[in-house]
Amino acid sequence: MAGLRHGGLWRPVLAALALLAAQPVAAQQAQGAGEAVVLPRAPILTLDRNRLLAETRFGRALETQFQTDSEVLIAENLRLEQALESEERALTDRRPSLPAEEFRKLAEEFDAKTEAIRAAQDAKSRAITSRRDAERQRFLQAAIPVLADLMRDTGAVAIFDKETVILSLRGVDITDEAIARIDAVLGDGSDLDAAPEAGPEPAPEAAPVAPVAPAPAPAPGP
Repeated sequence: MAGLRHGGLWRPVLAALALLAAQPVAAQQAQGAGEAVVLPRAPILTLDRNRLLAETRFGRALETQFQTDSEVLIAENLRLEQALESEERALTDRRPSLPAEEFRKLAEEFDAKTEAIRAAQDAKSRAITSRRDAERQRFLQAAIPVLADLMRDTGAVAIFDKETVILSLRGVDITDEAIARIDAVLGDGSDLDAAPEAGPEPAPEAAPVAPVAPAPAPAPGP
């Protein structure tokens, strides 16, 4: 009964659906080779932005680069962690033969070194994430003229991200056509200017020559 009492809330939605249904909505991607794609004619279109990033050549190139950068950082983190653990064991082994004050000083130096490396690696991780976000934004900005042409060709006045739409007709989804056009116009994005990137500070090297920190000192995690 509550649904009936508040039925007025759905009137704008139903009116919008009626308007869309009244428009000649075309078939989606033609299945036969060589058949022309008939675009929808509707005032409002929907688009799956996640699919643009995942299925266009440009979007896939960005994701591949992000994965490569992440894997390089993970390998670097592992190498640094192993080096620090080696230093820590070496210092622990030396503890019985060192004066207490000298050992304390070496342990403090190792702790400071460990924290500096951890901070530098965290900064690198944040830089990779920021660069990915900037590249995705660059991709979406580069796609705007392509989407604007698609709007003109369909007579639409707006394109909504499908994630923000509660309900829509499948015929107004132009994601497939958008992917095809973006691939044709932008390719893999290699001809476009890259987003500016801020280089993270280099991480200090964990050289096994330096004594290692006391056993209580935690090894840095990636």
